[in-house]
Amino acid sequence: MSEFDIITRYFSTQSTHRPDVLTGIGDDAAIVKPLAGYELAITTDTLVKGIHFPESTLPYDIGYKSLAVNLSDLAAMGAKPAFVTLALTLPKKDTDFIQSFCHGFFTLANRYDVQLIGGDLTHGPLSITIQAMGYTLPEQAILRSGAKPHDLIYVTGTLGDAGLALQHLQQGMTIQSAYQHEIIKRLLRPEPQIAIGLSLTSLATAAIDISDGLAADLNHILKASGVGARINVDKLPLSQGLTHTLTADKAIALALTAGDDYELCFTVPAQKQIELEKRLSNLTCNYKYTCIGEITANPGLTLHYNNGNHYHGPVLGYEHF
Repeated sequence: MSEFDIITRYFSTQSTHRPDVLTGIGDDAAIVKPLAGYELAITTDTLVKGIHFPESTLPYDIGYKSLAVNLSDLAAMGAKPAFVTLALTLPKKDTDFIQSFCHGFFTLANRYDVQLIGGDLTHGPLSITIQAMGYTLPEQAILRSGAKPHDLIYVTGTLGDAGLALQHLQQGMTIQSAYQHEIIKRLLRPEPQIAIGLSLTSLATAAIDISDGLAADLNHILKASGVGARINVDKLPLSQGLTHTLTADKAIALALTAGDDYELCFTVPAQKQIELEKRLSNLTCNYKYTCIGEITANPGLTLHYNNGNHYHGPVLGYEHF
């Protein structure tokens, strides 16, 4: 089976066909007609075997996660996903792997009405590069640079679960059977927070997705906005799986530093707190979100406990180099 046979059989059969895609897979380039009155948000992420996912990861989960991390970037911008390109490098022609990879990839793509419009298939060490594109209304994209002093800081979901799953898979960390499946799922099949991201437009002053650890990613907002933050670590949302596995201090440390959560961290003016609660209560799914602190005028990130004592534990997140 040739490269083009593989593309035709596995990548050209997606059920989602968007009206704004004029020419998709099969030509030298895709042609899209962006929706009138919208701006296009574009993001790219690369996943490499052994770096971004354990070598034992199933191909379904690799396909799912490779798209999820890109859609998470669009969610942080308040963008509605539309189409993606995929550059897939494979060490060998393994049709079972490709079929399962596509199953995971298209399961998520179809859920969010995202069409695969092109890409590349090459031979080499396993890696996946995806470019994702989505729509925002003019000047409505949520940037990292808009946070203001006294804004409230929120995070979605729970933090640290993906980091715990990685410790379980790579270091043999014991997780009670009642929590094991859900904890591992948080690492292998993260859920991009698209609905919340869209609900935050014209409301949130800044946002970022948590891919390298809360402390590290929040610092990106602080630097871009020229502000600081004060975080109560006792308010960090932690799952039962995390708190039943680790001591309180280790759970907090993992919530602050572990990557791969792909939750959202965002800031909202205090006077708009009621509007935030109203918007998120109207979502069909019961999304969890937690206020963990406040933006300050003084630069830097200050971490403290309920009793006012300063937190002095780890804060460094994941770094590639």
